[in-house]
Amino acid sequence: MRRFTFILLLTYLIILLPIIIPAQSISNDNSYIKTADQFVRTALTDRKGFMILGDLCKIGPRLSGSENSIKAIHWAKAKMESLGFDRVWLQPVMVPHWIRGNIEQAKIVDSKLFNNKKLVIADLGGSVNTPKAGITAGVIELNSLKELDSLKEEVKGKIVYFSRPLDAGLLNTFTGYGGAVDQRLFGPSRAAQYGAVAVLIRSITTKYDNVPHTGVTIYTDTIPKIPAASLGYIDADFLSMALKEDPSLKINLKMNCKTLPDAKSFNVIGELRGTEKPNEIIAIGGHLDSWDKGVGANDDGTGIIQSLEVLDLFKRLGIKPKRTIRCIFYINEENGTRGGIAYEKYADTAKEVQLAAIEADAGSGSPRGFSFTSDSTTIAKVKTWIPILQRAGIDWVRKGGSGEDVGQIKNAKALIGYIPDEQRYFDYHHSDNDQYSIIQPREFELGSAAIATLVYLIDREGL
Repeated sequence: MRRFTFILLLTYLIILLPIIIPAQSISNDNSYIKTADQFVRTALTDRKGFMILGDLCKIGPRLSGSENSIKAIHWAKAKMESLGFDRVWLQPVMVPHWIRGNIEQAKIVDSKLFNNKKLVIADLGGSVNTPKAGITAGVIELNSLKELDSLKEEVKGKIVYFSRPLDAGLLNTFTGYGGAVDQRLFGPSRAAQYGAVAVLIRSITTKYDNVPHTGVTIYTDTIPKIPAASLGYIDADFLSMALKEDPSLKINLKMNCKTLPDAKSFNVIGELRGTEKPNEIIAIGGHLDSWDKGVGANDDGTGIIQSLEVLDLFKRLGIKPKRTIRCIFYINEENGTRGGIAYEKYADTAKEVQLAAIEADAGSGSPRGFSFTSDSTTIAKVKTWIPILQRAGIDWVRKGGSGEDVGQIKNAKALIGYIPDEQRYFDYHHSDNDQYSIIQPREFELGSAAIATLVYLIDREGL
């Protein structure tokens, strides 16, 4: 009887032992700490990724379907090949082809106080043009789509001016952006539904200057399409003031943008093959396309070159990955997500395990954290790595969104967004302010090291 009791007790202990004694944490593993420190030191001292970003920016803006976007695609393929990636290929994608044109003009007319005052504008992406002589109409200022609905009887025949700013009082600038972007996305179609002839919006930005910020607008096919443009912030303030002093003023708006048939384009994909589990994929990337204002340095030249540098850091340090690390430059994130959709179709049918997909599309600020779309067990496991991730400036790992492109992937164990400091992001976003000169090299390179550290831990430990 005593022997039976002893055997029974021993059996329970064997079953419960993994619960009573948790798996040993890797947070104090000297080899992992050493590798993380090597990623940081190598990235900061070599500044290789920062210099590669400079080369990309020399091509100029890379709007989907443009000649510059094709130049950038072939440049990226050649760069991956020159860095010695094990495999590099182009994935065909058909993309929208919208052209801004060379006329973006707005001026106040029929006003004794402000006649012929010019306003700085930028066409919204995908907008239709005006007639050659332009559109001349009175203006109604509104603060929201809800206010549009309540004043719909006053909109017909007018230019609707949505003046609600990004809420600068919020700590998280992306939350502020999300609270204002509906005017840009849906405002033109909603206003056209009530008979408006055009739409102007206040630029969605945290910077007080007169540089207009563009971005896509979404038309509804069953509603007439009307021209839409953004105002520089200073001119937006001026227009609000002018309407108070002269509510009957009119604006003449001229734009010659146009949409061409879809164009053939490509995702650019490169990888280092895993030595032990090559069919388990850790994908990292961002979007190669950019708006045609600025040179797309921060959005999203930063993210794609950091992703590229992760693979190059592995090669520079002589690290052979156990799993396949894949770098993806998605095309057409800004006005269609066609590249992300194309990769998802590939991932859904390939005989591979999509272990993790990481997106870097939040700018070049200092590293802050990683946002996970995954199960709680996976997130809890990665949280135990924070002491190592902190070597590259990462302070937190939490449940949350990932990114527009990787968000298309349905069968990955974890979708991950790299989150740098975002305080300056909307100073530059979708505008002529987005230049290589605004990128701080140390912050940029720490981002490369932070992503490389996470990728290395996933590669060694799995999820």
